[in-house]
Amino acid sequence: MKSATIPSLRVDPELREAAVSVLRNGESLSSFVEQSIRENIAHRRVKAEFIARGLAAREQAKSDNEYYSPEQLLRELDAMLPDDRK
Repeated sequence: MKSATIPSLRVDPELREAAVSVLRNGESLSSFVEQSIRENIAHRRVKAEFIARGLAAREQAKSDNEYYSPEQLLRELDAMLPDDRK
């Protein structure tokens, strides 16, 4: 499999120094950047899915005309907590 490259990136020296300062033992700056990109992609996908579920729930509530007050919701959430967490 061919590997692809990420475009080179010009940054302030302070940003590069900050990145280098948090590298773990044996970790390269390239591997840090790659892992950061992977984690950001995963985060954005999860966020997009969360928003899509929220919008779908909103539409479902509109079509069912079923809404809950914040107080009702908090009561239901509290009821789900184990007794030692209340």
